[in-house]
Amino acid sequence: MNENFTVSTDFLILALSDLPDLKVFLFCILLVIYVLTFTGNLAMVVVSQIDKGLHRPMYFFLGNLAFLDICYTSTTMPKMLQILIVKKKTISFIGCITQLYFFLAFVGTECVLLAIMSYDRFLAICNPLRYKVIMNHKVCVNLASASWLSGLVNSIVHTVSTFSLHFCGIRKINYFFCDIPPLLSLSCDNTSTNEVLLLSIGVFIGWIPFLSIIVSYILIIVTIIKIRSNEGRQKAFSTCASHLTVVILYYGSAISNYVRPISTYSLGKDKMISVLYSVVTPMLNPIIYTLKNHDFKNAITRQLTYKDLYWW
Repeated sequence: MNENFTVSTDFLILALSDLPDLKVFLFCILLVIYVLTFTGNLAMVVVSQIDKGLHRPMYFFLGNLAFLDICYTSTTMPKMLQILIVKKKTISFIGCITQLYFFLAFVGTECVLLAIMSYDRFLAICNPLRYKVIMNHKVCVNLASASWLSGLVNSIVHTVSTFSLHFCGIRKINYFFCDIPPLLSLSCDNTSTNEVLLLSIGVFIGWIPFLSIIVSYILIIVTIIKIRSNEGRQKAFSTCASHLTVVILYYGSAISNYVRPISTYSLGKDKMISVLYSVVTPMLNPIIYTLKNHDFKNAITRQLTYKDLYWW
């Protein structure tokens, strides 16, 4: 074995800051964000299940999205909070594998799920007469299952290929969780195959869903423009505004972090981009959907007043 390999299999994870005062401040901010993310998305899952007014495909997918946000923030943020306040800032080899696998699985699933949600909006606005027939409950379950399956398969491929590499020297990850780019930067092996794999699979899990979203919204906008009444146009657009906002925030940061050559990565700058889509966006999703969606606001009001309670 090469003498440069470390005896320990643990990885050292760097905190977002080494300044003691700033670390306490960041811990408090991130803890508040995590609590808001968890409670906000959990509320969306619960309300979409118990309120009969939300038993529609759009809110079925929205419940999946909220559950995903809970899952992948819970994969990274507890460890992120831990390394801000403890002296031992390490993660075990198995722990790193587990964190990478689940994080990539949830991120990949969300990419596909957002595309499915745009298809749902396309059918609702561009083909309203056949919408209920096409998007029946069985189809919704199959589409959601396909998004989860694609994310899990994508994660298996990347996790196996990444941890087939040898890591040498000090295993110091200049990141706040185990992710592909910082792990590849630690490898002593030739990572060109991993880079090609990351880019090629990224096309299927990232760019194709993103382009399908763009096509869906082009067709939606064309249909909305043809609506004669201003009220009809506003109502049609309001059903898409929340989803479109989430897509811009999520894809704008996620694609820039994965679907480009590793040689262009700057771990310091990309770390901040990762904070955007893995920390900030999941917190904003419940706010975006509740502020811009009248159905959801009405449902929350009904549940807060203990009226119309119904289990699906």
